[in-house]
Amino acid sequence: MSLDESKPSEVAENPAAPAARSADSKINHAASISYWNSVASTSSEMLGMLGTYPWYTRIELLGSKTFLTKVRRLVPSLPQTGKLGLGVDCGAGVGRVTEGFLSHACKVVDAVEPVEKFTNVLAESKLKRDGVVGDIYTVGLENWHPQKKYDLIWVQWCVGHLTDTQLTEFIVRCRNSLTETGIMVIKENLSTDFQNQDMYDDLDSSVTRTDEKFKQLFAAARMDLIKSEIQTGFPKQFKLLPVKSYALRPNMKA
Repeated sequence: MSLDESKPSEVAENPAAPAARSADSKINHAASISYWNSVASTSSEMLGMLGTYPWYTRIELLGSKTFLTKVRRLVPSLPQTGKLGLGVDCGAGVGRVTEGFLSHACKVVDAVEPVEKFTNVLAESKLKRDGVVGDIYTVGLENWHPQKKYDLIWVQWCVGHLTDTQLTEFIVRCRNSLTETGIMVIKENLSTDFQNQDMYDDLDSSVTRTDEKFKQLFAAARMDLIKSEIQTGFPKQFKLLPVKSYALRPNMKA
């Protein structure tokens, strides 16, 4: 006899099952920091298995460069060539994106990263000595309150550690910290859940969001999505999560 057959009245007596916890409600910042503190302070180790493949970073950074070039054409009064003034790398890690891409796109790049051993690498880097890396903020994005105006705010593979509310509030603070022609880009993995739900990963206590969820949060933060694009070029046999870049500008009606 099945369980359902032995207790036919159980569902009727309890018609309202407890609501499932949202994926972002499971995020634990302390657990996230603990995980990243266990990872070696090198770009290859921070990329996990993919860090053993040199082509991965090359393709990924080229995708970012190409995307930014396309976005710059969409912003009136923004020069389409030449370096932007001040940028910031949010979730900078040890500076892989700053070194390989942002330092070529901006004259100066600030960095925001909550793991101290990672920011120590940045602080001792040649880019810092040369003045290309500007101010380094060892703080989580949820607690970062920018005091400058940025031409480019680049946020990559880190907002999964923020709850939906924290992410919305973070985007609002960034919106208020852009120059007149400033751009915010968020580049993240996308959920492949068959029910189109956000996915929680307890390994590093993070959430992988759906495309729909990202767009909802952008709208809530009064940001216009001016361009989005799926990263291409990765070998299909690796079956990687989709990676999507979103370019945001302040909603002028906000």
